[in-house]
Amino acid sequence: MEVTNKYVIIKSQVDGAPKESDFELQTEKLELSVEAGSKNIIVKNIYVSIDPYQLNRMKSQSSSQKTSSFAVGIKPGEAIDTYGVGRVVASENAEFEKGDLVELLKTTLGFDDAFNYKEETDLKSTLKRYFPEGIDIYFDNVGGAMLEVAVANMNIFGRVAVCGVISEYTDAGKRAAPDMLDVVYKRITIRGFLAGDLINLFGEFISSTVDYLRSGEMKVIEDISKGVETVPSAFVGLFRGDNVGKKIVQIADE
Repeated sequence: MEVTNKYVIIKSQVDGAPKESDFELQTEKLELSVEAGSKNIIVKNIYVSIDPYQLNRMKSQSSSQKTSSFAVGIKPGEAIDTYGVGRVVASENAEFEKGDLVELLKTTLGFDDAFNYKEETDLKSTLKRYFPEGIDIYFDNVGGAMLEVAVANMNIFGRVAVCGVISEYTDAGKRAAPDMLDVVYKRITIRGFLAGDLINLFGEFISSTVDYLRSGEMKVIEDISKGVETVPSAFVGLFRGDNVGKKIVQIADE
C-alpha cells in the first residue's frame, strides 16, 4: 500500500523557549507491505504524546542527550519520535493481530487538594497553608521556585524525588536554589531519577494503573488537539501552561 506520511522536524537547534516557527511539517510517500513469515507489522498512528523533556533533545547540547537512551539529541531535519497509540492495520507477527492497539502512558489525577500556582503571589506561604504539618515527600517535575518553597516547607528527614525541571528548560535564570541550611539541618534527601531507570517495572505499572482506572481510584484528564500540524503549537503550549492534563495530539481517526 502507498501512504502519505506526515511528520514534524525542527529547522535548527532550539536553545531558548520554543516557538512554532522552530518547527516544520514534512510529508513523504511510503510504500508499505508485510511479507508472509516476516513477523513485521504496519501500524497506523492515532495519538502521539507531547512531552516537555523533548526540548532537551532539541538543544545544541544537554546532559540528557548523553545520559539517557530515550532522550538522545535530535538533529534539524530529523523526524521527532515520541510515544503514542497506534492501531495495527496489517500483521505477519503472531503477537499482534489486525485491529490491536499499541502503548500510551497516561497522566492521571487523584489528589486530595490543589491550587493554581499562577494565582499565588507567595508560594512559600501557600504551601504552608496547604501543608500546615509540613511536607514529608515531594515529587518534583518543575524545579525553580517550586522546588525552593517545597524544601522550605519540608519536615525533618524529608525526601525529594526529582524527575524533571520544566521551568528551567527554557530559562537558565530560573535555576533552583533551595536553602542549603534547610537541607542540612532537616537532613533532607534530594535524588534525581529517570523513568527509563525503572523500565523493568513498566508492565507491572500498566497492569496496576488499568485496575485503578477501572475501579475509579484514579482519574484521567487529557488535553487533546487534532491534526499532526498542531504538534508545534501543542509543544510550545507546554511551556506556557496552556494544557490541562496530559497533552496529546490525535493525528488520525481510528
